[in-house]
Amino acid sequence: MDASAATSALSALTVWEFGALALAAGVVGFSKTAVSGANTISLAVFAAVLPARASTGVLLPILIAGDVLAVLTYRRHAHWPTLWRLFPAVAAGVVLGTVFLMFADDAMMRTSIGAILLLMAAVTMWRRRSATAGRPADGEGAAARAPARVAAPSYGVLGGFTTMVANAGGPVMSMYLLSAGFKKLSFLGTSAWFFLIVNTSKVPFSVGLGLIDGPSLLLDATLVLFVIPGALIGKACVNRVNQRLFEQLVIGATVLGGLQLLLR
Repeated sequence: MDASAATSALSALTVWEFGALALAAGVVGFSKTAVSGANTISLAVFAAVLPARASTGVLLPILIAGDVLAVLTYRRHAHWPTLWRLFPAVAAGVVLGTVFLMFADDAMMRTSIGAILLLMAAVTMWRRRSATAGRPADGEGAAARAPARVAAPSYGVLGGFTTMVANAGGPVMSMYLLSAGFKKLSFLGTSAWFFLIVNTSKVPFSVGLGLIDGPSLLLDATLVLFVIPGALIGKACVNRVNQRLFEQLVIGATVLGGLQLLLR
C-alpha cells in the first residue's frame, strides 16, 4: 500500500474503528505497567483496523508513550547487566527486520504479523508451562542464570526482528526474563527500560520506511491519551490481577487475531 492509500485509510476511520483503537491503546498502557506482552491484543486490533504496514507505524509512538510511563513507575528495578547483554543481538534483529520491511508489501506484512502473533502465542504458552515447572527464588534485580546468559543472543535477535516487523517483541522478552528468574518488580523494571530504548531506536528506521508520517502522528496524538488511564489501571492492579487467567485471555485473543489476519 502506497503512502496516499495509507493516508486515506487513516482519515476514513469510523467511530467504531476509532473506539477499537482507543481501547487497544489503553491495553498498551495496562500491559506496560501490569502484564508485559499483553499488548499483542493491541497489535491484533491495530492490524485488523488499519492497513498492516500503517498499523506498525501508528502503534510505535503509542508503545513508546507506554514505555515512558512504565519507566517512570519501575525505573529503579531494572537490571542493567541483563540489558547490556541483550542489546547487541537485538540491534542485529532490528536491522534484519528493517531489511525485511523494505521488500514486504501490505499483504506480506499482514501475513507476517498474523504468523508472528501465532508464534508469540505459542511462545507464551511454552513460557507459562516452563514457569509452572519452577524457577529460582532470585531477589529483585538478581542476575540471570547461566543458561539465560547463553541464550541471550538467540532471544535478542528474535526479539529485535519481531519488534521491528510487528512490534511483537513482548512475549520474547517475557520468556527470556522469566527463564532468567526475575521476580515481578525487577521483571517490569528491566522490561520497561528495554522497550523504551529499543522502541525509540526504531523510530528513524520507521520514518525512513514511511511507516511514521504526519497523518499517523495526528492519530497518535489522540490515541496516546488513552494510554495514560490504561497505565494507571495497570499500576493499581499489578498486585491484584489474576495473571494466569489474564494470560489465558491474552493467548486466546492473540490466536484469534493472528488467524483473522492470516485468513483475511
